[in-house]
Amino acid sequence: MNWPSLQVSEWTPTRDTLHMWTQIVGKIRMAHAPLVNHWWQVTLYVSPRGLTTSTIPHRGGAFEIEFDFLGHRLEIRSSDGGTRSLPLRPMPVAEFYARLLDLLDQLGIEAPIRPYPNEVDPAIPFAEDHEHASYDGDAVVLFWRQLLQANRVLGEFRSHFVGKVSPVHFFWGAMDLACTRFSGRPAPQHPGGAPNCGDWVMVEGYSRELSSCGFWPGGGDEGAFYSYAYPAPDGFADQPVGPEGAYYSSEFQQFLFPYEAARAAADPDRAVAEFLRTTYDAAADLGRWDRPALEDDPFRLQRASDGR
Repeated sequence: MNWPSLQVSEWTPTRDTLHMWTQIVGKIRMAHAPLVNHWWQVTLYVSPRGLTTSTIPHRGGAFEIEFDFLGHRLEIRSSDGGTRSLPLRPMPVAEFYARLLDLLDQLGIEAPIRPYPNEVDPAIPFAEDHEHASYDGDAVVLFWRQLLQANRVLGEFRSHFVGKVSPVHFFWGAMDLACTRFSGRPAPQHPGGAPNCGDWVMVEGYSRELSSCGFWPGGGDEGAFYSYAYPAPDGFADQPVGPEGAYYSSEFQQFLFPYEAARAAADPDRAVAEFLRTTYDAAADLGRWDRPALEDDPFRLQRASDGR
């Protein structure tokens, strides 16, 4: 079950609750980590057991928060040896928020965050959100296994680019796993417009010309891989891309490849790789990127070693 099936409609209440939980944890990382271009300091990462903040600087030490989806626990670990954990089970966002802040306080860790979500509408303050309270552990494990596959294939795609490129990371604003390549040129100022999110956030995120791809639990019956360019060059939406099943969504203003189409392919890895490659080709060729300077073979060192 490397590419598991998970119908979005069957876990939407849990998905929406988990989305709010990841926003709380991500905002705690954002409160302590120094700004990195395009908000790369706020993201979470796929781990062997779930999603993690990775190391967060704190005073003279550090701490980490990890969603352990195999053990169904939220784990907090501090460099001074302190640990705390919170069982992941059905509970309102308000309870998760209060209990997490209490555990951090026990460890002497401050959490000065804006206490309401971004990029959603309505944006219910965390302390008042009793609406989102679902946790289907089996569904969460399947979602994490989807992320494992997406993380692996996106990571291989990333390795072919030697220009400026983001990590493969989980943005809790839209709940998507993303990887972004940059041409090296500035972009026109982004108009903003994301719900409950300052325009200045998008201006920073899209300050450089880019081609971005990823996976999120929407856009298809089982989620979707996506790809878009900013700014989108003329003719981008009309470019032929592969594999069969990939298409340009006028609703989302990006190319989509439904996860269920990838899962059903004879070789899911190759199918997703084709989607990532052909949509990037469309952005880079139409945008006149300096591709020879930005791309290389990830096996170049092995090839050089074999030639000695």
